[in-house]
Amino acid sequence: MPKNFVSLAEWPADELWGLLDRARRLKELDRTGQRPQTLQGRVLAMFFEKPSLRTHVTFEAGMTQLGGHAILLRPEQVGIGTRESPGDVARNLSRWLDGLVARTFSHDLVEEFASAATIPVINGLTDLLHPCQVMADFQTIAERRPLKDAVIAYVGDGNNVANSLLLGSAVLGLELRLATPPSHRPSARVRQQADDLARASGARLSWFEESERAVDGADFVYTDVWTSMGQEDERERRREIFAPYQVNAALLRSAPDAFVLHCLPAHRGEEITDDVLDGERSIVFDQAENRLHAQKAILERLLAPPS
Repeated sequence: MPKNFVSLAEWPADELWGLLDRARRLKELDRTGQRPQTLQGRVLAMFFEKPSLRTHVTFEAGMTQLGGHAILLRPEQVGIGTRESPGDVARNLSRWLDGLVARTFSHDLVEEFASAATIPVINGLTDLLHPCQVMADFQTIAERRPLKDAVIAYVGDGNNVANSLLLGSAVLGLELRLATPPSHRPSARVRQQADDLARASGARLSWFEESERAVDGADFVYTDVWTSMGQEDERERRREIFAPYQVNAALLRSAPDAFVLHCLPAHRGEEITDDVLDGERSIVFDQAENRLHAQKAILERLLAPPS
């Protein structure tokens, strides 16, 4: 088992299936008021450079529900690059704590933490990848269709969520269709990794320029914001580029039985319309809930003391 949860590409398929199974079980237990105290006495640091609702709340709540504790670290407290190097921060935290979640702009920073730390490092989001989100996505999909049989279509920006969807689908052997403008496809590095993994797993990864072709007959239609944190200066230009990729009622006519996914926060009226986001086919708040259960499974797997 890998020490860290930085990229889904680093985890074997059987381990990811095991995490999904445990996330399902933890959700079932929570529904009956049972919260196993598997992380009693364990302490997690959460280093956040970016604003956060779902990642912050679900990691802190997850640690508490499993009997542990979480400490929020803000960049101005730590002073990486001014007071201390990433490696020194990781080595210090490794002497005091049991794990670290890092939500950063630079993916390299999370990799530096993971390289220097002797405790598990969890990627809470970088500009390149968002693996915890995608584990919750897969859990949400599996609640409605057998994951191996699901046709998933992603429409919009080839961003960190698209990158992790690609890698996760490639490891697990899933069918994923992506529709993005040619100028905003997922990272070339990630595409190559995904192609290599797909050859081994039998995953069916396909690329489209037109959103209607990707969505045609899909079981799940997924989108994300067109302008992510740190890209605010590009917002007007991005709205022009991505306008044909809006998830709306007209697009969903190509997938009449599809459920709709969005990792939130949503820019309503841009990448998705209100009637779709709030409609009966939307499962976005189930997705948000499952961030808690998927991350509890990840925390248990990495932080629980040996039995």
